[in-house]
Amino acid sequence: MKVNTTMPEALLPFYREELLLAKKEFAEKHFQQSWRHLERAHILGQPYPIAHTAVHWKMLRFGIKIKNRKEIIGQIPRLLVGGVKSFVGKIPVGNTGGANVPPLQPMEIPEDLQILIEHHSD
Repeated sequence: MKVNTTMPEALLPFYREELLLAKKEFAEKHFQQSWRHLERAHILGQPYPIAHTAVHWKMLRFGIKIKNRKEIIGQIPRLLVGGVKSFVGKIPVGNTGGANVPPLQPMEIPEDLQILIEHHSD
């Protein structure tokens, strides 16, 4: 069993950039683009408990801000369990983290993110 703690320093700037772009797009009321960046940040941060939990917190806040009941309800268990699953290395790789996808369903990682993960992870 692989135990993950913190995101590798080399991967962190890409994760932070996705979060920054999500915030920028949200401020401009580009909600779909904002959500897409949160999903990408989720894929990058998913193996690392703190980053994973932080993205679910941002997804929950997104759901609250746009008054999306399904997203709010869907994020609560993900927020509570996601970090623990990351810590013990039991994550559905590539899952985008939203309430619109099953929480345990592995998904294909976009090619550009796969390259980042391969070149900037431990």
